Formats: sequence, structure tokens, C-alpha cells
Amino acid sequence: MFLSQMIWSQNQERTVLNGKIISNTNDLEGVYVINAETEAMTTTAADGSFSIMAKSGDILVFSSIQFKENRILLKAEDFSNLNFTVKLSLLMYQLQEVIIKRYDNINAVALGIIPSGQKSYTEAERKLHTATALNPTASAGSMAGGSISADPLLNFFSGRTAMLKKEVAVEKKESFMKLLENMFPLDHFVDRLKIPVEYVKGFEYYVVENEKFTTILNSKNKTSTEFLLGELAVKYKEIIASEAK
Repeated sequence: MFLSQMIWSQNQERTVLNGKIISNTNDLEGVYVINAETEAMTTTAADGSFSIMAKSGDILVFSSIQFKENRILLKAEDFSNLNFTVKLSLLMYQLQEVIIKRYDNINAVALGIIPSGQKSYTEAERKLHTATALNPTASAGSMAGGSISADPLLNFFSGRTAMLKKEVAVEKKESFMKLLENMFPLDHFVDRLKIPVEYVKGFEYYVVENEKFTTILNSKNKTSTEFLLGELAVKYKEIIASEAK
């Protein structure tokens, strides 16, 4: 009876403390507010407000997975403060190390997404293939086994096939240009091959027009590519000199 009376007396000394948490986020709901002395607990509302029984000298513990734990020792003036606020700091989770592994054997073929040995097309090649491929399964007609789609013939006579072939050629040249620029930096053309900087782009177009050069370039043999590039640079500089006369 004496113990019960003492606990009741202690609770009588505590009053409702109204407060609010603030932080650099709008997600303030569900933060635990615990009175470390009485183990009474509540959670914050959506705006960060809370109410809990406490008294001067109690310690409030603010805990959440998204905030650093904060402990506040209550003072007498906190109970008369209509704007009692507690600032919480967001937890910043920092990765210690990121390891990127390359798995060359994992691809669409290995995963069974596309059959092995199937030809892959670029966007321009796919358009050309679609425009020129005959479709013997178009629809059943007077011919045995169905009729053949007339679209390839229409594309041929309308000039669309020729246009798509040009797109494929341009796409290939652009891919060769990117491969060449990735293999050799700008200063290689200017300092090593002595191509004036304003003519470098023109020289790149010049060499990708050479079928022998693009074959070697596509093999990614840098030594052979550099050797032939030097020969073509001599010829290109001769062209520049003759045009300047």
C-alpha cells in the first residue's frame, strides 16, 4: 500500500507536456517519444506534435529509424513554453564501398531471351529488313500456302528502300567515327599525324569512306589501324595542299 501510494504521488506531480519535433523533412509522423523515468511512450502526429506526461528533471528520448536519437532533459520552463520544440537530425546512410562486377557471360542469349546465333540489327538495319523482307504467311489466298506481302515491292518503287539503305550506310559511318575517336584522341591527329585541327573532322569522314580502313578499324587492332591511318593522313594532307593552290 505504501509503494502504491508513492507511485500515485509521483504521477500526481507530472503534467501533460505538449511539444513538437522539427527537422529537414516533412515526414515527422511516428517518431517515438519515451519518458525514460516512467517508460511512458507516445508517437508524434503527422505535423510532429506530441503530448506526454512528464515533469521537470525527466528525460525524454526521441527515437526513429530515420532520425538520430535525441535525449532532452526537461526544465520547469518547458512546461510553460507554448512552442516547445525539439530538433531532430536525419540519419545519413553512407555506403562504405561499391563494387561493380562485370559478367560477360551473362547476356540475352545466355538467359534464353533470344536464340543463339540470331543476327542482331541496328535501328536502321531493322527498318530496312522490315521494309524488304517478304512475308509468305501474310494471308491465305489463291496461291498455295498463302500469299506474299506486296509491301517490299511498294517500298522499292516508292524509293523508301533506297532511303533506308542510305540510313544504314550513314549509321555505319557514324559508328566507325565513334570507334575511331574512342581509339585515338584529338591530339593524335594534330600532333602525331600533323592534321590541322580544323580539318580533323573532315579527315575522319575521309578515312571511314575507305573500306580497307574500316575493316581494320572494326577488328580493333590498334597497331594496324594506326599504321594505315598514317598512310591515309599523308594522302589527305596532299589533298588539302592541292585545294589550297
